[in-house]
Amino acid sequence: MPPADTRASAGTRADASALSSTTADSAATAADPEAGKLRPGGPGYRRMSFALFAAGISTFALLYSTQALLPAISDDLGVRPDQASWTVSAATFGLALAVLPLSACSERFGRRTMMTVSLSVAAVIAMLVPFAPSLGTLIALRGLQGVALAGVPASAMAFLAEEVRAKALVAAVGLFVAGNSIGGMSGRIVTGWVAQAWGWRAGLAAVGAMAVVCAVAFRVLVPKARHFTPKAVGPKALAKTIGKHLSDPLLCRLYAIGALFMTVFGAVYTVIGYRLVGEPFSLPQGIAGSVFLVYLVGTVSSAAAGRLVGRLGRRGALYLAVGTTATGLLLSLADVLILVVLGLVLITAGFFAGHAVASSAVSRTAKTARAQASALYQSAYYIGSSVGGALGAAAFHAGGWPATVTLGLLAMVAAASVTLYATRKAVAEQRVLHMQKAA
Repeated sequence: MPPADTRASAGTRADASALSSTTADSAATAADPEAGKLRPGGPGYRRMSFALFAAGISTFALLYSTQALLPAISDDLGVRPDQASWTVSAATFGLALAVLPLSACSERFGRRTMMTVSLSVAAVIAMLVPFAPSLGTLIALRGLQGVALAGVPASAMAFLAEEVRAKALVAAVGLFVAGNSIGGMSGRIVTGWVAQAWGWRAGLAAVGAMAVVCAVAFRVLVPKARHFTPKAVGPKALAKTIGKHLSDPLLCRLYAIGALFMTVFGAVYTVIGYRLVGEPFSLPQGIAGSVFLVYLVGTVSSAAAGRLVGRLGRRGALYLAVGTTATGLLLSLADVLILVVLGLVLITAGFFAGHAVASSAVSRTAKTARAQASALYQSAYYIGSSVGGALGAAAFHAGGWPATVTLGLLAMVAAASVTLYATRKAVAEQRVLHMQKAA
């Protein structure tokens, strides 16, 4: 054993080394406030990416789990398309209502905790949904499931904004949205094929099992938050924060764009199953569900959103997303299956690109209370989904697929108008700035 004074000397050197390291870390943080945040290739970034990817898969697979099954639900329960569509709209509406209060909870209890609880509760409800005895019970359970899922989008964007470097934020959000697209695709394909063999209830049970696996994977993989500071958010403070965000014209435009894109997406994918199983296509349930493979396009376009913004700017990327979506809507009018599928590819690519650009812009625009800013976006986004699903199904019931397409085109015209207004406003502001500099 070394002498006591030697041990003391070693301890002193260790303390000095630790102090020096801490001082160096503090200096690095002061020089670069993002020094400790996650970056591509850095430790923890890959785990964070896979964890949020799993959360995205579970969220979208559960949220839209009945969408591909609507024709089968209509036949089995003897209900119209616009009635069955509420099994989708109830979930998205429940999420839209709960996302703001749960975002406040995430400020107090942490983003990581909130997402874990949300995924777990939603998975438990998913195991009960297949046993719903009636349409009313099914709609009620789906509404509760939407409320449970609200904790994921309420926390995910704020978690990424706090833990990931700003330059990598669009790419990180794109990966989360890509998980959404994979979840939406896999959930619909699994339910379609399982339902064809064993009925729609078995299809919902299969998605529930997948959600359980994703919830466990998220908890195991997600890194601890290093830049979260808990704070209580009371009703008055929450109302004040919401008012502040809603008074920001840029944030309001982003909320409107997200809602309008989702109106199209909700309308198209709520109704497409009825179009494909009906005349002139008459596809089996499994084949009709497999059309959701086009969600892979959404995975690519959302992940590429950062590069689009780098080349075209935010508004340029939104114009491209609007044009792509509108072109897809027009192509889908053809009674030729390959053209309908191509139309869905373009609609999906345009939607996910527009969503990734708008949602990441919200996270960067909000300087304070980012969770509430993102929650307002998610609320508008899912209200758009609920409205789109309900109106899209009603339009289809009244006027067939052309009526649903018309609804989607009107939403894209509105999104283009909002973006055009922003462009003109920015140009006018730049002109005034140049004039002031010249003076």
